[in-house]
Amino acid sequence: MKSRFVLGAVTAMLACVQSAYAADPTEQQFRALYKELVETNTTLSSGSCTLAAERIAARLKTAGFPESDLHLFADPAHPKEGGLVAVLPGRDPKAKAILLLAHIDVVEAKREDWTRDPFTLIEEDGKFYARGVVDDKAQAAIWADSLIRFKQEGYKPRHTLKMALTCGEETAGAFNGAEWLTKNRRELIDAGYALNEGAGGELNAAGKRITMTVQAGEKVAQNYRLEVVNRGGHSSRPMKDNAIYHLAGALSKVQGYEFPIQLTDGSKGYLNAMAKIQLEAGHKEIADAMKAVVQNPGDAKAVATVSNADASWAAMLHTTCVATMLDAGHATNALPQRARANVNCRIFPGVTQETVRQALVSAINDPAVKVETLEIRGENSAPPPLTRAIMEPVEKLTAKMWPGVPVMPILQSGATDGQFLNAAGIPTYGISGIFLTPDLGNIHGLNEYIGVQSLMEGRVFLHELVKTYAEQI
Repeated sequence: MKSRFVLGAVTAMLACVQSAYAADPTEQQFRALYKELVETNTTLSSGSCTLAAERIAARLKTAGFPESDLHLFADPAHPKEGGLVAVLPGRDPKAKAILLLAHIDVVEAKREDWTRDPFTLIEEDGKFYARGVVDDKAQAAIWADSLIRFKQEGYKPRHTLKMALTCGEETAGAFNGAEWLTKNRRELIDAGYALNEGAGGELNAAGKRITMTVQAGEKVAQNYRLEVVNRGGHSSRPMKDNAIYHLAGALSKVQGYEFPIQLTDGSKGYLNAMAKIQLEAGHKEIADAMKAVVQNPGDAKAVATVSNADASWAAMLHTTCVATMLDAGHATNALPQRARANVNCRIFPGVTQETVRQALVSAINDPAVKVETLEIRGENSAPPPLTRAIMEPVEKLTAKMWPGVPVMPILQSGATDGQFLNAAGIPTYGISGIFLTPDLGNIHGLNEYIGVQSLMEGRVFLHELVKTYAEQI
């Protein structure tokens, strides 16, 4: 009798737990939106951000948004690179708006290289596969989904909520919607601060949640062209002065050059917090090195220990430059007359593009190698302040959803559209709540993926977080 009672109690308890964690009834709505967005090709070569923005606007309109709160935009010279700004008016006219930013363009993807069609959303083994499932259509879909749910719930936030879905983040030299909005329609996106991509949860190789990060500051991406010009000649008469070899020598010098170590409040906070995690994991040498770098950025041994342990940690510490493309020669049977290389640099906050160009010139130390700054995108502004108003809601919600996972700031070694907003005076923070594996879901690479559970949890996290921010005084 007792065993039956215990069994019945356990069964009832499990039923309650299952009921409490039952699938959100709006999840299918989100899945449909996410699928449509991911399967809308938004590559620069053959896609259309404008079409993707129009499809999201149609869903918002169906949810009850009036056309007056939906602002589709496109530069006439770039008709397929348009975007959308949607507004959910707040109830306090004195409270500054909060901007939800995401880019909807994606990196190119060749079908012949992928295991699956990159523009068909595939759910397999607990993962979603397709180009853009992480970068950045996950966050774009979550923002749109949250606005739809707020409208359906009849929720009117204290702060006006604005969503900007833009194009051009992934391609240097292309039209950029976020930059265009800051220069041409600033009133549409004006806000006290913005939430964007650029940070999130970290999983270790075993799938354990390690940290939740908040981005405060980022590097700026800048391309430089290295060029050597030569008179060339017949390949049957090799000469020492060969443009390709000459360029190769210059690139070797770039490879060997290390930019000075620099720290921001965000990177200091990350290193101090990560040192505790490394110590708990038994990596005392790394933990000690992290603390030493914070205390003395000039400690070469400590810097080497941290840098050798993880490429992402190394990138956080200074400006980096790497060769990414080569273009040389004009015939298989001729000595090259011209050799070019693209060097992609990720520049530390506060450092100018010209300072980096001069550093490359000095490192190469060869007047025959021309170093040219290519199109400059964005200003390298100072990181926004990490206030308690930003951090405390993240800390509380993280503790509620994933007890024991520490929240820490981070300096993003990549670059996002936040560079344009920060430069325009809108402090921008990277927050996603989505946990990614150490390979970051292979974004920009083959077979990009995201864990279904991570995406759905991130959706819950961001929805609740935005609602908390929207009610702050």
